[in-house]
Amino acid sequence: MLKLLILDRDGVINYDSDAYIKSVAEWIPLPGSIEAIAQLSKAGWTVAIATNQSGIARGYYDIATLDAMHTRLRTLVAEQGGEVGLVVYCPHGPDEGCDCRKPKPGMLKTIAEHYKVPLAGIWFVGDSLGDLEAAKAVDSQPVLVKTGKGEKTQAKNLPVGTLIFDDLAAVAAELINN
Repeated sequence: MLKLLILDRDGVINYDSDAYIKSVAEWIPLPGSIEAIAQLSKAGWTVAIATNQSGIARGYYDIATLDAMHTRLRTLVAEQGGEVGLVVYCPHGPDEGCDCRKPKPGMLKTIAEHYKVPLAGIWFVGDSLGDLEAAKAVDSQPVLVKTGKGEKTQAKNLPVGTLIFDDLAAVAAELINN
């Protein structure tokens, strides 16, 4: 059976910014995150990514730039002997009424359809309440990391059963060792 883990991107894998991550130069991995993805991959996990990217709708960067960021991510993980699975993103702004922008679970459903697996119980790791709510909407396991907006998010009313870890490396250690 496929061992699938779904990650948010900004604040989980790389540093986040209220001014958006607008270029490959601004896309800077959090300490240990690349290694964590590679370790998971080498341990038989498929690591997919679901990320809101409204900076596209806002005109801050284009899809080619976003693709270049994801190519950089894939390259860094490959250099550590791992692989990144499907990366899906929502390019829409918050007022466009799409089904993909978290907290709606459209991107998670896209990943599940791609891998032909049910989402029930699959861990979705994020740093925002929207990530956790998207997980809960499809019966996935919400997992909060304290990186990015995670510390602030932890003070909010989290969905029941949310698991909390310091960072992606701690999530990887838990999944690989248990």
